[in-house]
Amino acid sequence: MSDFILETAGLTKEFKGFAAVSNVDLKVRRGHIHALIGPNGAGKTTVFNLLTKFLPPTRGSITFDGRDITREAPAATARRGLVRSFQISATFPHLTVMENVRIGLQKKLGTEFHFWRSEKSLDVLNDRAMELLESVDLGSFADTVTAEMPYGRKRALEIATTLALEPTMMLLDEPTQGMGQEDIGRVVELIRRVSAKRTILMVEHNLSVVANLCDRITVLQRGSVLAEGPYEEVSKNPQVLEAYVGSSDMNDAHH
Repeated sequence: MSDFILETAGLTKEFKGFAAVSNVDLKVRRGHIHALIGPNGAGKTTVFNLLTKFLPPTRGSITFDGRDITREAPAATARRGLVRSFQISATFPHLTVMENVRIGLQKKLGTEFHFWRSEKSLDVLNDRAMELLESVDLGSFADTVTAEMPYGRKRALEIATTLALEPTMMLLDEPTQGMGQEDIGRVVELIRRVSAKRTILMVEHNLSVVANLCDRITVLQRGSVLAEGPYEEVSKNPQVLEAYVGSSDMNDAHH
């Protein structure tokens, strides 16, 4: 078994001649929290879309857990355990918190398309759903309608529903975007907790979060890899400083 759970080689995506992603070689080590950072337009979300098969690559390859998944369908990739959460909170607002998590757990029952079945058929999932809610500090919100929860708690719920799919690797797209400091701290600790048994690749603009959480960082600029390494190394790279914050002081990016 390779030390790297996810690898790309020469990954490229062109739109009418414009290379949004160009020859990206990425290696994500098993059990690590790995960050993709870079200025707006650097190609981070496009890379995520390629990895999760929402976009086909123009060239290059993607290997996950030893298998070539370059041309695989999105659902097949998700079933392998590569699961993504999105930049906006992707929950069902008019369902309760418990009901949201149960939907994620339905995959195990094989009843996600059995629309004629009684809702009570899902009660067997309640114990596991509550375990997941407790793991993200949402146990007391189980009966709350999701639309009534604060934004930061909705992001925690999204992580719980992602965990319901039992991912081997989670891709988190801007998990702390739009949050106040209290919510950021809560979500950082949550990500640290759920990373104990899995690999995480995250796009994140908040460099304080990146410095606090991540084992390794890949910096993108104009669709290409500019630098890679631990935060202590990357944060001192003059090219990164100029490209990312337009300054010689990385501390400027923390505000």
